[in-house]
Amino acid sequence: MPIHPTAVVDRAAEIHPSADIGPHVVIDGPVRIGARTRILAGAYLTGRTQLGADNVVHPGAVIGHEPQDLAYAGAPTGLRIGDRNVFREHTEVHRGTQPETWTEIGDDNYLMSQVHVGHNCRLGHRVIMATGAVLGGHVVVDDQAFISGNCVVHQHCRVGQLAIMRGLSRASRDVPPFAIMDETHTVRGLNRVGLRRAGFDAARIRALATAFRMLFRVRTNMRQAMARVEAEVHSPDVDYLLAFMRASTRGVATGPRRGENAADEDD
Repeated sequence: MPIHPTAVVDRAAEIHPSADIGPHVVIDGPVRIGARTRILAGAYLTGRTQLGADNVVHPGAVIGHEPQDLAYAGAPTGLRIGDRNVFREHTEVHRGTQPETWTEIGDDNYLMSQVHVGHNCRLGHRVIMATGAVLGGHVVVDDQAFISGNCVVHQHCRVGQLAIMRGLSRASRDVPPFAIMDETHTVRGLNRVGLRRAGFDAARIRALATAFRMLFRVRTNMRQAMARVEAEVHSPDVDYLLAFMRASTRGVATGPRRGENAADEDD
């Protein structure tokens, strides 16, 4: 497909012959664009940015720009993007900040309008970020997580697999896999709907529901609760949940205070 005559394309860029570069696009620097990727009108791609196949970058998106980090001093860094991702209007994804580091985005992710992905973040596969969601630097988002509109995730946090952050929520602790989280890193229950859609059968969901009741029904001594879950609930999914929690360096989101609602597991 042709490169529109109004597009500005750096000589150092590598663009697959089947890619589509729309009007008034700016490609600045050694950007690599894979097969059948579409860059729509007015998008800006820059730096050592690599896009795989079948991505779509919508108008006004800024992909691979310098990190918003006062420590950044022009070091060679980059952004790697896999296949079949969608970046809607005015999405921002910044490259890494320390020398020879990368921001990394996997496959089949959907980033809605005005999403911000900070430097050195890592997104897995099939992640959805709704309008206005913000990731600080070095955030890790595992596969199939859903970050709702205007959520904020503090730098160096991790959002676990198949977790869902409700709209306007914020986290400066890690969000456990399979959790529904809202307000300030408060776990409200198990993401049953997401698990069913992902193909979890009833037995797998029951085991996780038992573990979640022990861990997050109310705020508790987490070390004791984890020991009890390990002794009483035997499931590979629960083992993964516990391993995630033990690996946390920022602490993990907790259950609600006594008297608050923790029964939203079917949302």
